[in-house]
Amino acid sequence: MRILTVGFGDEYVKEFEKELGEYFICIVDNAKDMYDATNFTDFRHYELVMIVDEGVKFSLERYVNEVKKKKSETKIMILTSNPQAQAGFFNLGVDDVIYQHCEHADLIAARVLANMRHLFGTHVNIDKLVIDIANKKIEYDEKIVSLNGKTFDILAYLALRKQRVFSKDEIINALWEEPEYVSDNTVEVAINQIRKRLKSILGFQVIHTVRRRGYKFSY
Repeated sequence: MRILTVGFGDEYVKEFEKELGEYFICIVDNAKDMYDATNFTDFRHYELVMIVDEGVKFSLERYVNEVKKKKSETKIMILTSNPQAQAGFFNLGVDDVIYQHCEHADLIAARVLANMRHLFGTHVNIDKLVIDIANKKIEYDEKIVSLNGKTFDILAYLALRKQRVFSKDEIINALWEEPEYVSDNTVEVAINQIRKRLKSILGFQVIHTVRRRGYKFSY
């Protein structure tokens, strides 16, 4: 999962990323301001954008519209010290507004988990298949499946979002720190490794190709 924070301090972002990292593979990019944020969202895909309220309504409204137009599924959260501003932010189209405990990264992480619960999880349990995301372990019928690094991350990412199709570009954006330097072939190689390892244990495939669209997990 890739998150963009806007207007946060670097140390705060590190603590926030650490908190979320206990639940899933998570990459957090940090933009200094709205202008910097536009540079990030022009080239990268995000499942969540978190913005510290700077009191500039016009630029925020324009930015929210641009983000939602590019990817309607992207959630946008605003952190503000002004509780009276909540209604105005919701009218702009944001998904959540936080005005209490903003200085506590652990509490903000908990709020993010509540909003994005369908994308997070420490385990995937389907019949005899168990994917332990927190400990990066895979078992099928008490047999261990060995997958490491990005091959495991891709499997976990798709398994938590089963039945949805993801393009190579979306997978790269979600799981690589610098997606601009990763080729589509990298994903293809990793998918082939996943298929080979899982089929040798399960006897069937769980990662399926949807022509001209990408890949999906289907057990």
